[in-house]
Parts: sequence; structure tokens; C-alpha cells
Amino acid sequence: SLRNKPWQLAFIAVENDKVVDTADYWLRWDDLKVSEGAAKVTGWTQKKYDDKAVDPLDPLQHFEKYLYDDEYLKVGHNILGFDVYMHGICRRLLGQQPDYSYLNQLLDTLCISRAINNEINFQKEENFLQWQYKMLSLRRPKGRNRLIDLCKQYDIKFNPKNLHDALYDIKKNYEVFKKLIWNIEV
Repeated sequence: SLRNKPWQLAFIAVENDKVVDTADYWLRWDDLKVSEGAAKVTGWTQKKYDDKAVDPLDPLQHFEKYLYDDEYLKVGHNILGFDVYMHGICRRLLGQQPDYSYLNQLLDTLCISRAINNEINFQKEENFLQWQYKMLSLRRPKGRNRLIDLCKQYDIKFNPKNLHDALYDIKKNYEVFKKLIWNIEV
């Protein structure tokens, strides 16, 4: 539904374990409605939104410069279950068709952590994207796989008050990714 609008777009671009670009945009939509629960979890306030929000086209183009670049692996936590759809909605709101050509370059740390906790290995003959969606749809997966739980599991310092801020989550997820990748062959 186009009523569920992406209002924060943040990312980091990393080359050889060095951050080469960081962005944290708040996207202005005239008719944005944020539920009380979402505002509480993310720290969203109308004042903060009014102060930070910008026209979404330039931030989307900046983000897509990396998203559609085959040189970059795209890593995120629950990106297959949430971010992919929000990106498509953002494009639709700007009058563009969704373009999911980047999907085969995604690595979802939620899916990887579920595979590790459930001792499910990726088989080289499998399609990696399909395998990740299978992990995403596991019924009653073993272990706690939220980003906060993975930070605890891998002794990554975090501030619970900052979780669900897009840029903070991305930075913490990058640290999680560097730990997870040693636990599974992909």
C-alpha cells in the first residue's frame, strides 16, 4: 500500500572494510502519517521530521547509485521482508516503476542468522535468493534473530535507545555481518 511511506533512507557504502559513503535522509511526503507505535520505537517526532525531511528524489538517486552497482554486495537485516518493499513504494510514489534487478546481490542477516541458529546450510546447487526467502519464512525459528539479539550474541556494544534509527541499525548490522559471515558458507 502506498499509505505506508518510507520516511527515513540511510545507508553506508563500504570498500575493503572502510566506509566510503554514509547517508541518512528523512524523506518529505505531504501526507505522511506515522503511527504512535512506530514513532515511539524509532524516535520519530513531527518536529524532527519537519527539521530534517527533504525531497525524496535526490536521496533515492544517491542510494540507487550503490544499489544498482554490481560491485557492491547489499547487506541488511530483514531487507527481504521489509526494505525491498519500501524501496519499491518509494519509487512508485515518485512515479517510477519498481526495479528489483538487484535482488540477487542481497544478503539478509536475518535469514543468515536463522540458518545458523537452525543449523541449516546453504547448498551450492540452491538459488541463494530463494534459500534466503526460505529462511525468512521459517515457522518458529530457533533462537532470537532480532538485530538487538545478534548484537548481544556477538558482543557488539549497542544502545537500545538508538535501535530502529535507520543509520544506527545499519552500522550495527555491518558489525553483525562481519561476525555472521564466518559462521556460514554462502
